[in-house]
Formats: sequence, structure tokens, C-alpha cells
Amino acid sequence: MVDEDPNLAERDGSTPEQESAPQADPGLSTHLGVSAHLGVSTHLSVSAHPSGSAHPSVSFHPSVSANPSSSALAGTLAQPCISGPEELGVIKVSKRRWVVVLVFSCYSMCNAFQWIQYSSINNIFTNFYGVSAFAIDWLSMCYMLAYIPLLLPVAWMLEKFGLRTIALTGSALNCLGAWVKLGSLKPHLFPVTVLGQVICAMAQVFILGMPSRIASIWFGANEVSTACSIAVFGNQLGIAIGFLVPPVLVPNSKDRDFLTYRISIMFYMIAGVATLLFILVIIVFKEKPKHPPSRAQSLIYSLAPPDTLYLNSIVRIFKNLNFVLLVITYGLNTGVFYALSTLLNRMVIMHYPGEEVNAGRIGLTIVIAGMVGAMISGIWLDRSKTYKETTLVVYIMTVVGMVVYTATLNLGHLWVVFLTAGTLGFFMTGYLPLGFEFAVELTYPESEGMSSGLLNVSAQVFGIIFTISQGQIIEHYGTTHGNIFLCVFLTLGAALTVFIKADLRRQNANKETPENKLQEEEEKDTSKAPTAVTEERL
Repeated sequence: MVDEDPNLAERDGSTPEQESAPQADPGLSTHLGVSAHLGVSTHLSVSAHPSGSAHPSVSFHPSVSANPSSSALAGTLAQPCISGPEELGVIKVSKRRWVVVLVFSCYSMCNAFQWIQYSSINNIFTNFYGVSAFAIDWLSMCYMLAYIPLLLPVAWMLEKFGLRTIALTGSALNCLGAWVKLGSLKPHLFPVTVLGQVICAMAQVFILGMPSRIASIWFGANEVSTACSIAVFGNQLGIAIGFLVPPVLVPNSKDRDFLTYRISIMFYMIAGVATLLFILVIIVFKEKPKHPPSRAQSLIYSLAPPDTLYLNSIVRIFKNLNFVLLVITYGLNTGVFYALSTLLNRMVIMHYPGEEVNAGRIGLTIVIAGMVGAMISGIWLDRSKTYKETTLVVYIMTVVGMVVYTATLNLGHLWVVFLTAGTLGFFMTGYLPLGFEFAVELTYPESEGMSSGLLNVSAQVFGIIFTISQGQIIEHYGTTHGNIFLCVFLTLGAALTVFIKADLRRQNANKETPENKLQEEEEKDTSKAPTAVTEERL
């Protein structure tokens, strides 16, 4: 007995009438069953038909193959094809998908809040802990630094243990870090708050690369960009709240007892929210839906061998020149955003003393405008599929927005700064989901976690470089020179984006071919045929 062609197990959905001819001759039935029904659907109706098991040579065991030429493919597809009710040919989206992406978006928001909560009131924490502004900047930059060495181990864990394990680990670390910070409510306990922030930074590694992965696994072909935008939306919302809430909860005061009380309120609030979200992740998060939501995902289920070498995937990704260019351009854009967010309080206070609250509101404006831009770009991509063109236009407008913001920051009119900062944010942070989705298109069928993770590593590296460099330039030469420094690198990123080719591999996998249309028609015709396969029949 030889191995069965797995294509038959996947596609065989013929009616009893169609099977009657090959069953007339038991000696030929197995071979004819393989060759005659290559374009049919996934239902194993042969075993369900009474005449299908009349002779031992006609019983289609999952491990049997009548077509020796398909043995090479059988090694790749054998495991997915015997998944029982979770047949790979069934393309169906799950109702749970919106709950999953919402819960992820919420705990991503919580983690992003903890990233920016110190920098948004840099001068207040500097006075409270008695440290330098640069030390407070490192509470933001430790997020960027932790991501770089931890990406590859976490990406390996994502492939080895799956989506649910990564979600649980990320939300658990986020919760733990929030509670550790409650032990730093004294001026001499700055090292404790550093420890709590480092734990939250480790949690971020389990979060940042997830949006495109969740979108691909849970959402259909016409929803992936919108879903990715919603997932990124949570992170941006957390940054927005991090700009808005700390200046309100912790006003500038020289009374350290008063500051201790106000800081404790903020820390307790975020610890409570992080705990609630960790419980929700335990309840809500599942590894993947019962059925693949798109043809591209179905192909990944069936074609990816379980023993795929992790390092081979990395090598293949880095041989993709278009993706390498995207890694650089994404890192430049997002690195500028990280530097701008970290140093915003210092820049605004330098030109508008005593305006800590408005500095936070300017940051809020940047992020809220970016969230709108991200949602619009996600919806637009789902409709148009113009990844290269949209990415290039948004990048160029980011450069224009940064130039205008630089020219208007020191004019003395806060309302102008609000306006130009909002315009900049609309394009700069609206670019983030574009980069994620474009990367998945360029690297399909490689892991979404790996492509997103490499984009984020680039962003963290450039973020650290830009934050330190711009901070020193601002200190010695002023904000204008610091912002011009960022404009130069954004212009470089826009120029490199021109050379990225729109090799949309996932979209090509999702396109319907004549064979796919024939298969869908036959699935409809045979949907009423019996599909249950009992153990006795097998």
C-alpha cells in the first residue's frame, strides 16, 4: 500500500454519480480516482458512499496514494490534509476575529502608554527623582534598546509556540512591569522604576510585531489591511493617552509629597488596567480560527512544512532586495517619530515655558491625527491594493509636514504648532500600518511576525540614534537644527522608497484562477453530498 495523493484528500468532492464509473472496475478505481477529480473540492465523499469500500483497493485511507508522481508533494501536505472538520478548502472568517484584535489593541495601548508616560512630563520626573533629562530619556529609549536583541528569540517563539503563547507572555510582562513601578514612589528609588520600565520594554517585543500576524491569521483578504490598522491603532492610542493624561494627573510642583501622591494614582491606574487586560487575554485569545480566512492563509497551512528551518526563513527574507529597502525606509520614518515623541516635551518647553499640559496636547494631536491617517490608509489599501503608490505618497507628505513643523515651532503661536503637528502626525504615524502590510506582501509566504519584527528592529535602531543625536543637537544648537537633522533623513527615506518594486505576492496568491472558480462551482454542486468519514470507513 503506497501513500495517497494528498490533493485527492483535499479536493475530492464528487457526487455518487461521478464515482460510479471508476468503481465498476476495482482494479482501476484507485488510479482513476486520482486522475479524474483533480479540480474537485475538499470533501471525502468517496468513503461515505456505500460502494466506495466494496473492495479493499478502493478504500481511500489518508495514508494511501495511488499516484506515485505526487509523493514529493505528499510529504509537504500530508499533515494538514487529515485535519478532519478543519478542511483546508473551507475559506471562512470567524466571528471571534474582532474580539481578538480589540483585546490585542487594548493591551498594546496599555504598553504604549507606559513607554511615553515619563517623557511626556520629562521635567517633572527629572525634579522628582533628582536625575538628568537624559536619564529620563533612557526610560523611553530602553524600549527601543530591548527590542533589538530580543526580536529573534521572540520571533522563534512565535513560530514554535504560536500566537496565544506570545499574547499571554506579552500581556503578563506588561502587567508585571506596571506593578513593579509601584515600588518606586520615593525619590531615591529611581532604579526600581527603571526595572519596571525594562520589564515593560520586554513586553513590547511580544507586542509590536503582532498586528500583521493577527490580521493574516484571523481576517479575510479584503480585511487584512483594515485589521492591521486597528491593531496599530491601539498602540497609537496608548501613546496619545500617554501624552494627555500624565500632565493632567501629575502637575508641576516642588512639593515632593504631593508629586508622590499624584504619581501613585497614575501608577495604580495603569497597573489595574494591565491586570484586567491580562485576564481578558487568557479568556479571549485563541491560537487561530477553525478555518483559514483567505486563500493565501490556506496555502500557508497546506504548503508550510512543520520542520521549516527558522534561519532559512531569515536568509530568504534578507535576499529580498525590496524588503531590505523597506526595512531601511520604515526605520527612518518610525525612528524620527520615536525621537520626536521622546523629545517633544523638551522642545515645546524650550519655546513655551510652563506649557507642560499643552506639550502633552500637541503630542496627543500628532497621534490622534496619525490614528485617523492609519485607518484611512488601511481602508484604502483594502480597496485599491496600491501599496507602493500609497506608501510613497504618504512618505513624501511626511517630509513636507516635518519641514512645515520645523519652520513654525518657534513662531510663538501655539495654535499654529497644533495645526502643523497634527498635519505631520496624520502622515507620519499613518505610515506605520502601511509599512507592516507592504512588508507582508513583499515577503509572503514567510512569517508575518518575522517581517514585522525586522521592520521594528530597524525602527528601534534609528530611534535610539535619532533620539540621542537630536537631544544633543537641541542642547547645543537649538530645536531648529535638531528638526532639520530629522528632515534630512526623512528625505533620504522618501528617495529610497521610489526604488521599492510592488511585488505583491500575497495578493497574487489570493487572486482567483479559472481552476479556483471551477473548484468553487463544484463545491456548491456537491455541498449536499455526505462528507462525514467514519473511522470504520477509513
